[in-house]
Amino acid sequence: MKRNLIACFLISALLFSCSTDQENNTEDTSETNAIIGSWRAVEFKAAEGSGSNVNLGADILQNLTNEGCYILTFNFNEDLTLVAENAVNYLEINATPTGLEVPCPTQKDTDQGTYTYDGSILTIVDSNSETVMVNVMVEGSIMSANASELDIPNFDGEGSLIFEKF
Repeated sequence: MKRNLIACFLISALLFSCSTDQENNTEDTSETNAIIGSWRAVEFKAAEGSGSNVNLGADILQNLTNEGCYILTFNFNEDLTLVAENAVNYLEINATPTGLEVPCPTQKDTDQGTYTYDGSILTIVDSNSETVMVNVMVEGSIMSANASELDIPNFDGEGSLIFEKF
């Protein structure tokens, strides 16, 4: 009788400990998988006190986004590969009597690489084997990245680059 009681106790302890581990692994996986999919930059939230160049970049991105023009996209695949499309280098800023005019670029650079995401730090290794580490927060279909860590011209000031999943 005593052996049966000890055996039942050990089996119960084993079952409860296994289910807890499985739940923790599911949570970790869902957090790191949250980044999988296609994302496009839709807003640059400059930090207070940012210079005029940073605010100009935010205005340009906002105007292009309002026109349905997306100049920066990332596609994070399940196999930890990444395809990035960037049209920032092809922006043409034209001064007109009514203000600045920025047409949607027709060219873009495409780069492939790999990535890891642990739920807060996104590490990208591009096709030139350069590594970039960025603080990223994913909440549903919105991703916020530390803009200065991304080091994208005109969008590398203090603040956040906001992406939406599409």
